[in-house]
Amino acid sequence: MHKLNWDDLRFVLAVADTGSVNAAAKALGVNHATVLRRIASFEESCGGPVFERDRSGYRLRPNRAPVIEAARLAAQHVHSAETLMRGHRGASGKTVRLTSTDTFCQTVLAWIYPALSRRIQPDRLVYMSSNAHLDMARLRADLALRPAMVLSDDLYGKQVAEMRFAVYRRASATDVRTWLGLTGALERSGPAQWMARDIDSSDISAGADSFCLLTQMVARGSAQAILPCILGDASPELVRVPSAAPDMTVPVWIACHRDLAGSDRLQGLMDAVEKLLQPHLSALAGEQDVAKRPA
Repeated sequence: MHKLNWDDLRFVLAVADTGSVNAAAKALGVNHATVLRRIASFEESCGGPVFERDRSGYRLRPNRAPVIEAARLAAQHVHSAETLMRGHRGASGKTVRLTSTDTFCQTVLAWIYPALSRRIQPDRLVYMSSNAHLDMARLRADLALRPAMVLSDDLYGKQVAEMRFAVYRRASATDVRTWLGLTGALERSGPAQWMARDIDSSDISAGADSFCLLTQMVARGSAQAILPCILGDASPELVRVPSAAPDMTVPVWIACHRDLAGSDRLQGLMDAVEKLLQPHLSALAGEQDVAKRPA
């Protein structure tokens, strides 16, 4: 086993972040062969392969997520050392990336951001808004706050809230018969599955892949849509509509990759998110007007 070349970490992390040797080469400003050579050097030094290749690109091999987390922390420490050597006294913390849906990013995560950011100092908090599930195996994010009936097998976490959905229309609209549909990543949601079973496709006039966007569309049009109550209740232009839709409540989870379940740093962040969400649980559950949420 050879001695580790710390510069190889840059190439390993670039492939982990992009999922592609070509994309990593472009990001680093080198050629494809250089990335392959540096990855091979890292794997030889560390005693085994880090990635496996499939049709979608490069994926971390099972149980290699802790390797990438350690490599990412090492790279951040190297950057901090370089900054100090240049005479700059910047923050020496790590970057913590939390991914969630646009609904959460534009509501509760935005509300708790100041307190959460203070709690994790000197670490730096970055939100990653995406309705599609990021590949946690590639460590695109450190934590995920997601609505789901169950967690996937590759994730470890706990339920921290419940999110209720209801049907909404514009308050001034009358005789609303048409619907707005759920597209893209939202097609996997419980509301979309109910619509697929119970709503005739001819009654769907338009659609979107974002509940935030659908809320704006309902407020400006004459169609109804299933929305998270935390969005629908917050809009003064909207009212709930009695409908045949069943009561739709989905668990909300805070989770990390299963192989990182022993990380004290991530567990601390998960605990902080859970605690800061407490004043907003009734808004998520559709039990109060969001305008009256606690400060």
